[in-house]
Amino acid sequence: MFGAAWLVLITGLHAWLNVNWDVALNNFKPPAQRKIIVAYIPVTCQLTCPVTDYISKFSENGELFLPRMFQGFPEIKEALISNKVQAAFIVAPLAIALVSQGVPIKVVYLGHRYGSALVVKKNGPVKSFTDLKGRTVAIPSRFSDERLILFRAMKVWGMKPGDIKMVEMAPPDVSGALAAGAIDGFVMGEPFPSQAEMGGFGRVLFQARDYWPDYMSCILVVRQDLIDKRPETVQVLVDGIARSGLWLDKGKPYREDAADFVGRYYYNQKPALLRWALTKPMDRVVYTQLAPRKADFDMVRDLMMETGVLNKRMEFSQYTDTRFSDKASIMTAWKYEPGIAAAK
Repeated sequence: MFGAAWLVLITGLHAWLNVNWDVALNNFKPPAQRKIIVAYIPVTCQLTCPVTDYISKFSENGELFLPRMFQGFPEIKEALISNKVQAAFIVAPLAIALVSQGVPIKVVYLGHRYGSALVVKKNGPVKSFTDLKGRTVAIPSRFSDERLILFRAMKVWGMKPGDIKMVEMAPPDVSGALAAGAIDGFVMGEPFPSQAEMGGFGRVLFQARDYWPDYMSCILVVRQDLIDKRPETVQVLVDGIARSGLWLDKGKPYREDAADFVGRYYYNQKPALLRWALTKPMDRVVYTQLAPRKADFDMVRDLMMETGVLNKRMEFSQYTDTRFSDKASIMTAWKYEPGIAAAK
């Protein structure tokens, strides 16, 4: 009897301490009451997802959505299509491509600006961009802004599309591949360029903004059925993400705090790595002015068509819904200070 009681006690304590009951019971709630699931991968252009989740837990209304981390965009794509997630941070070209293929999603906000870079071996043979001819460079996806950056740089330097071998690789794997010599470079979002710098084996050859002013990478998409049935839920999501961007851009202490809790509780990355990526320098990534702009997306679409990953002209209105970002433009930063268990 004592053994059985002990087992029940330990099981109960485990369930109380370690089970996220919001997640476990979410699918059993009526559809209109379910919290939406938002997919992300551990990169800085998606940092507002875990920041919003963490801070909102201290607010009066509590957690706004259920975040779910993935390691790459192919898995997120499948989860979106199958409705296992209702919103996701993905790269802009992938969103346009999915809509062109009939996937019912809309872009509602951006992740951040800048924050991607081309990294090569420190003290290696690549001294300038043209030294990459005949070499292998990793990209996160053929439907990525990072791939388009490479093509823009190749055009500037008079190189042909086949002069650089591009391989798709999950972002968390690129630093190890560069250190091992499996690739000659990679174009990825932060914090992976910072990881190579901190590790002492990589150096930034160029930042995305060097070839693409006002560069954007990841964007937030939402399934059309959620927009149609629960627009107020989508607005709460976009408002929360926008407020987190404003909070992150308030100053260095806020970014350092975010590096600490996101690294430990969400990304499973060392906070020192995120601090480097978020503060060296502060404008390495920017989390404000993130409403979708037609000119930005027209450029992405045209580059996709030019480089052979989009076979028809998609208009801005076909894959965006700017109502939510328009309303979010009046939002203010979260009122949350590090170490204080209250947020407004």
